[in-house]
Amino acid sequence: MSPDTLSPYFYTAGVLFGAYFIRGISGFGSGLVAVPLLALKFPLTFVVPVILLMDFTASLVLGGFNRTQVAWPELRRLLLPGILGVVAGTFLLVSLPQKPMLIALGSFIAAYALRNLIFLGRKPRPVHPAWAWPAGLTGGTVSALFGTGGPPYVIYLSHRLFDKGTLRATFSGLFLIEGASRILMFILTGLLLSGAILKAWLMAMPVALVALWAGSHVHSRMSNDQMLRLISLILLASGGALWVKAWS
Repeated sequence: MSPDTLSPYFYTAGVLFGAYFIRGISGFGSGLVAVPLLALKFPLTFVVPVILLMDFTASLVLGGFNRTQVAWPELRRLLLPGILGVVAGTFLLVSLPQKPMLIALGSFIAAYALRNLIFLGRKPRPVHPAWAWPAGLTGGTVSALFGTGGPPYVIYLSHRLFDKGTLRATFSGLFLIEGASRILMFILTGLLLSGAILKAWLMAMPVALVALWAGSHVHSRMSNDQMLRLISLILLASGGALWVKAWS
């Protein structure tokens, strides 16, 4: 193969390694990093199902190590609204054209990154459990549309859970349960009935597993603020790149 033929593979492997390295450290963020950067090269209707399968597998791997740390009451509050959001987002993914989806995703990612940078270092204030409904509905819809439903969940849970280990474990448990509902919806709508998607998932998982292992080893050595700053800067760049792609 020529260098031009191999370059998409190197690009994809680099994006996936970075995304799942971050996931190994924080328990979330893989879709936030991988989806916008991979959407520069591939259609969203291909990227989102592949990342869904990878995130589900990653949740199984991470959840197996820290199941006892999961805050199960918080998961139960988010479960029903999250599944309702997944149903709505799946039908939007099938029906909406690509350009407005790219613009919406780029705007959503950039806004979340700016929010993180503005509030970096501030101690989150506890919120009422009733906020689980808007967080779950929004998170489920966005996760089905873009594979990046983390921000609404992260914002809610970071104002409910204040232990780093518990927060990371709860993210993994949530994404495992929600991912199962998205897989079912994607199968029913035909988005996962593709040999190319399954092949891409199998080829990409070794990279993701190595990255998860590496990220898990530095989890205890990096502060939340350091990781949040790095994620936010990456997201700002990827959000801007999506806008360029949408309008070019």
